[in-house]
Amino acid sequence: MRGLLALTVLFVAVFGKETFEGHQVLRMYAKNEDQLALINDLEDNHEFELDFWRGVTDVRTPVDVRVPHHNLRSIKIHLESNAIDYSIMIGDLQAMLDEERMEMVSAARVPEPKNADSYDYARYHPINEIYSFQDMLVAENPKLVSKIVIGKSYEGRPLNVLKFSTGGTNRPAIWIDTGIHSREWVTQASGTWFAKKIVDDYGRDPALTAILNKMDIYLEIVTNPDGYYFSHTSNRMWRKTRKPNPGSSCIGVDPNRNWDAGFGGAGASGSPCAETYRGPKANSESEVKSIVDFVKSHGNFKAFISLHAYSQMLLYPYGYTKTPCKDDTELHSLAKKAVTDLASLYGTRYRFGSIINTIYQASGGSIDWSYNQGIKYSFTFELRDTGRYGFILPTNQIIPTATETWQALMAIMNHTYKNPY
Repeated sequence: MRGLLALTVLFVAVFGKETFEGHQVLRMYAKNEDQLALINDLEDNHEFELDFWRGVTDVRTPVDVRVPHHNLRSIKIHLESNAIDYSIMIGDLQAMLDEERMEMVSAARVPEPKNADSYDYARYHPINEIYSFQDMLVAENPKLVSKIVIGKSYEGRPLNVLKFSTGGTNRPAIWIDTGIHSREWVTQASGTWFAKKIVDDYGRDPALTAILNKMDIYLEIVTNPDGYYFSHTSNRMWRKTRKPNPGSSCIGVDPNRNWDAGFGGAGASGSPCAETYRGPKANSESEVKSIVDFVKSHGNFKAFISLHAYSQMLLYPYGYTKTPCKDDTELHSLAKKAVTDLASLYGTRYRFGSIINTIYQASGGSIDWSYNQGIKYSFTFELRDTGRYGFILPTNQIIPTATETWQALMAIMNHTYKNPY
């Protein structure tokens, strides 16, 4: 019955989905600051209907942009007329999405998992299956795991947070969230793997056991549930929340530009149609405000870690200002240790540094907010890859991504545990 229901849902989703037939992802290479400015202008110019997958940083870093089929000729002429080099990263996005969807159709035929051990961590799951996984994990590990609902999304979905604790009240804590940008599916998939890893390793791994004997870990796997649901059923490329914007036909806010940290500054858009739309005011999105209220009411978080994709980077504050944070030296050293540990498994190379110096200026970001709340160990990951697949990372890379990222997470969590403040 479950397989039939899942196939029915997928059938409806296939014919209700926005398609990306002939869309290409172009990689643009700026040779100087003038060309960089021209590419940057394109992000604010909605004429070409561009979707920036990897935004403008500096002349060392290429920019990845999804271009609709009907605008390909125009944008290529524009780039060539300005002597901006480009290559085609993805020749037909829909072809990749069709492969991904066929994998999901095949997976839907598999019997529903009876426990967390039989859950398939090597594929992308719709939101109802992630919710079911969370409930299974709690039911199987009641002495270690509990589920807290910290609020509701705009469309009324629960904002579930898993709490891993060995007892006590208001202990020092670590926050981890995945999936704040809904199309970054490898993050939600990694989050479920992390949850099971914590359960499996407690009592076996001395480092994690020591952490959990003194601290609690909070994990929000689907931080933007409305967007995640929409990315499965309607538009695979959806990034934002799903709340309507009064006076505009464009839906949603970028939940990582909505925090009260340099809100409204450079690196966020005031246009409701932009992928980086900041929203009408800080914390306007319930998905953001629920975390803000929970973290403030708890009052004892020591680390705040948010996982995104893609680009293979580990970043720390600040994003909204060039002024280094007061713990810059320690955070830089810890980031170096974390990416070194990450690379020890498969040789995956990460860049690291402050957001503004490593990727781009971005205002209203979560880890800038958490750092300003006094949470010293605030970090953002950008997981695999560097652009070959972008947001459509193949399922055979889920477990390797989660496994290597866990090495870096442990480095940060262990340092947090050993360096109380």
